[in-house]
Amino acid sequence: MKHLRVNKYLAFYTLLIFLGGVLCSGFYLTVKGYEVPWSIHKPIKAEAAEPNEEVKTASLNSLMETPTIEKIVENAGPAVVKIETTVKVQSRSNDLFMDPFNDPFFRDFFGDSFRAEPKVKKSQGLGSGFIISKDGYILTNNHVVEGAEEIKVYLTSRQEPYDGKIIGADADLDLAVVKINAGANLPMLKLGDSNAAKVGNWVIAIGNPYGLDHTVTVGVISAKGRPVVIGATEFKDLIQTDASINPGNSGGPLLNLKGEVVGINTAINAQAQGIGFAIPSYSVQQVLDDLMVKGKVVRPWVGVYMQPVTKELADYFGLKKAEGALISAVQEDSPADKAGLQRGDIILEFNNKQIAKPEDLQAAVKGTKIGDKAVMLIHRQNKTQYVTIKIEEKK
Repeated sequence: MKHLRVNKYLAFYTLLIFLGGVLCSGFYLTVKGYEVPWSIHKPIKAEAAEPNEEVKTASLNSLMETPTIEKIVENAGPAVVKIETTVKVQSRSNDLFMDPFNDPFFRDFFGDSFRAEPKVKKSQGLGSGFIISKDGYILTNNHVVEGAEEIKVYLTSRQEPYDGKIIGADADLDLAVVKINAGANLPMLKLGDSNAAKVGNWVIAIGNPYGLDHTVTVGVISAKGRPVVIGATEFKDLIQTDASINPGNSGGPLLNLKGEVVGINTAINAQAQGIGFAIPSYSVQQVLDDLMVKGKVVRPWVGVYMQPVTKELADYFGLKKAEGALISAVQEDSPADKAGLQRGDIILEFNNKQIAKPEDLQAAVKGTKIGDKAVMLIHRQNKTQYVTIKIEEKK
């Protein structure tokens, strides 16, 4: 009986020690942040960040809520201008009730002596631009001011517009420089490096879509180097962005998060949403001096029409490889004409640079200066020969 009582005490003390150990362990784990079954609060233990490692999160909403965009727009906004133009347009009425002399039956009997003269109408245009110098030089698109009889430039500093004058323009690049006389201390924007911009970088577009002054839209660079055909103009290196660009935005700046201009908004895709295009600032910087000083872009010129050499053409002309730029036509009185180049010649080298396709020759000529002499290796009638050509300004 006494032995049984001793065993009961031993079992009781053992159980008491065990329960005490469990409770102490649970309390320790809870304090350390581990989840235990009886915890009232169940904290999740996060992985510790490395020392000196900054945890960053990015989203469109968080970006818009930060003062960065607001500050950029506040600083850049005064340098963005609205451009209104007046263009004369000649038109003939097609309404026989308004212009009965336009009836073909009437003209058969009486000729064109009674035909109404073309009517001259004034068409209004709207676009954007931005100031690039404190003394009033403004960069915009050529199509915004092309053919304008009158140019009015609106600044945020006053309600009355300034008269604008075209200093230089280039249709191929769709760029123009306009000058206003508004003092010598105007706000201005700096051209940034579009080559350093990357796909996915945030950008800000400021302009006057549909006449809504200084509208701000935000997006990212969707792609670079886009070839786009707009009307009769072929662009080969445009920035694509999903920042909203609408009619009236043309000529306005596309800004990076440093407030620098990395593109000039120029076109939208009417069949799609969220697809806009801008001329990269790098293209602008290459021709800006010519536009401001000479009023046009001075381009080196050879004067040939080219096509790529296909495998079939290579076999026909006796070439081992389908490489080179095949001359399909030579412009009269051009440098190529003066150098004796002919239709059917295949240009293989230009100043020791291999020409694999017509674009290679275009790039090589672009890198020369007016008056330079270049040596070309051509293939003609199953033979190769060197031809020297003098580079001239494009007419």
